Amino acid sequence: MTQLELFLARADVLLTRLEAILPHANTAPDWNAASAFRWRKRGGASHGCLQPVSHASTITLHDLQNVESQKHQIEQNTRQFVQGRPANNVLLTGARGTGKSSLIKACLNQYADQGLRLIEVDKNDLTDLPDIVDLVAQRPERFIVYCDDLSFEEGEGGYKALKVALDGSISAQSDNVLIYATSNRRHLMPERMSDNATYTHTDDGDLHPGETVEEKISLSERFGLWVSFYPFRQDDYLGIVAYWLAHFGCNPEQVAAAQADALRWALQRGSRSGRVAWQFAKDHAGKTGA
Repeated sequence: MTQLELFLARADVLLTRLEAILPHANTAPDWNAASAFRWRKRGGASHGCLQPVSHASTITLHDLQNVESQKHQIEQNTRQFVQGRPANNVLLTGARGTGKSSLIKACLNQYADQGLRLIEVDKNDLTDLPDIVDLVAQRPERFIVYCDDLSFEEGEGGYKALKVALDGSISAQSDNVLIYATSNRRHLMPERMSDNATYTHTDDGDLHPGETVEEKISLSERFGLWVSFYPFRQDDYLGIVAYWLAHFGCNPEQVAAAQADALRWALQRGSRSGRVAWQFAKDHAGKTGA
């Protein structure tokens, strides 16, 4: 290999490394390839891209049982958004397995043919929200940026990035983008007993939170719509079990005979939730050959 060839080979390696770390224009995906996308980074790159989801969940609003109030609020807000009317960013909090994430996916399936699109973003990539918004701001579709199982520890970078994206940037939020997030924490951050020590009393008896508490609730307050989910009662749980058993082909007699097994299944899991009911129904229907 000549000196010139050696130099060119080394220069090519150097350029390849530089391309991985230097910012560059984000490439738009094929918008017709899917209705759901993921924001992905590969190989330690500093930039991300939108990856179409080829096999998205097919769950419908009808499939979600015993969350009628929550379903109505989120479906109404999503319908307003799709129709170009004012709508809020949404925070869904509460018991695990009660349908928070499924409800967002069901709304996508309900309104995808009217231009709704979903972009799933990992918590660690929330610092890229400005890039994502810039990428879709001029599109005719309506985009929900979806963050699942969201929670933060002290000092995480995504916390401030999300605050800015919701209500803190000098630029206005794009009117074709909303943020929907699910969390088991109402205020998205851990709440400790020591936080109570920061409260102060005034002479008139009013109680005022300290700076620590104010900081912890400042993010969740930026979501215009809060929707809470609660553990299911036994009858609600059995109703969901019956729905999914019927969905998998069980007849009414088989559904009735499965109730005791469904309760034992929930006891073993330590939870009566829609997720546990669906898991039991799959297991039971598969064993019985329904």
